[in-house]
Amino acid sequence: MPALSTILPVLLTIAISAIGGGIATLVGLPAGWLMGGALAVTAAAMAGLPIRMPDRLRDVSFLLIGMSMGASVAPDSLQLIASWPISLAALMLELVLIVSLTGWMLAKFFKLDPGTAYLSSFPGHLSFVLGIAAAGVGDPRQIVIIQVIRLLMLTICVPIGALFLQVGSEVAAADILPVLEWWQIVLLAAGCFVVGLIFVRLRVPAGFVLGAMALSTAAKLAGLYVGTMPAPLTMVTFVLTGALIGSRFAGFSRKEFVTAAKGGFIATAMTVGIVTLIAYGVSLLVDMPFGQIWLGLSPGALEGMGALGIALGYDTAFIAAHHVIRLLVLSFAIPAVVVFIRRREAATFARQDRMESQDIAK
Repeated sequence: MPALSTILPVLLTIAISAIGGGIATLVGLPAGWLMGGALAVTAAAMAGLPIRMPDRLRDVSFLLIGMSMGASVAPDSLQLIASWPISLAALMLELVLIVSLTGWMLAKFFKLDPGTAYLSSFPGHLSFVLGIAAAGVGDPRQIVIIQVIRLLMLTICVPIGALFLQVGSEVAAADILPVLEWWQIVLLAAGCFVVGLIFVRLRVPAGFVLGAMALSTAAKLAGLYVGTMPAPLTMVTFVLTGALIGSRFAGFSRKEFVTAAKGGFIATAMTVGIVTLIAYGVSLLVDMPFGQIWLGLSPGALEGMGALGIALGYDTAFIAAHHVIRLLVLSFAIPAVVVFIRRREAATFARQDRMESQDIAK
């Protein structure tokens, strides 16, 4: 049995997330259980409380998010595929603008080295980015602070913006759908676990989320079930996800946080501006809610954006498809940019050596 000293921080983290989520829900914040929990756990982690989310519990939250995303897929979501090429083209343009502009800003105004600046600007694949940083490209501590700030701030911006947006048309449809029986949930969870484990073994990014989502979505579109997740289980899913988001700040000192936070906030503001402008342009060309397009193009965590899509009533198939393609593109883009940075640094060092040699010769 795990030691009591190991269990207590986990229980404390979940309790803080539940309390924060409950308060946010009472206040009326959209997706309150998710965002209230994330903010409360973040504050607790920065205050030095023992915050901890073990890997197994993290995987459980990923599994529940994937199941919920599949169960929330709109019945007519496949009919929207004809409109997706426009938004996918916008996604490609968005990624180029975010990486190039935010990376340039961090290097120019915050004097970060190119490796740290551009690895901090990538909208996704945090584990991949940190793995490259650990191999000697950039400063891993600064990179993770900037990246986690991006994830948290993007997740906050969506529900706040939802106060001024019309929620998805799928909300009304979801309200009249039956709720899944407990035995259906157990069978669905078992299948999602197996497929998620396969995705993890194949090293698919966010394997448990994507595997669970893939199976639950395929099963629903195939007519194997038509119901939605029970509200209590959805609430538990949001509480766990909020705890997971906030726990990423555990272990950072306040001084270390403030140093990198300035660049992270400005980079996030630039990212939100780019996403909003492009999403607005896409909304003029396709018949979809602006909030749904924003979530699909938003470079936030798949589990966070998927959970918000569920809470706000949008088509999670659209959101998940764009995030999967974003991760796929980044899988090729990140190594390519790192190679470019390495060559640029080598050329800079060679130029400096030549200048020093010329000075010595004179």
